[in-house]
Amino acid sequence: MLETAVQRGQPVAFSAISLLEIAILASCEKPSLQVPLDEFFEDLNSNPSFVVLPLTYEVAREIASLSLLRDPADRAIAATARVHRLRLVTSDQRIIASKLVQVVE
Repeated sequence: MLETAVQRGQPVAFSAISLLEIAILASCEKPSLQVPLDEFFEDLNSNPSFVVLPLTYEVAREIASLSLLRDPADRAIAATARVHRLRLVTSDQRIIASKLVQVVE
């Protein structure tokens, strides 16, 4: 799905907190990235299809209303999607089950 959007030149937006999560996952003993972290971030940064949505006051206010989600990063990601009225691409079953944000199935 993401590949199709990028091939079509459609923007793919993601929460800035996702950069933190990617960096943490990449620093684990068994990183899940196929390429070095620097290369991954450079690819994201140089591709105009990818747009990083910042953590703003509006997103922070929305985070406060999402107490159903316990993980702060999940709250930030869901809040970012809600504030920007975007559907969220996720496999996180807690976010999907919460029905707090529209998800792409």
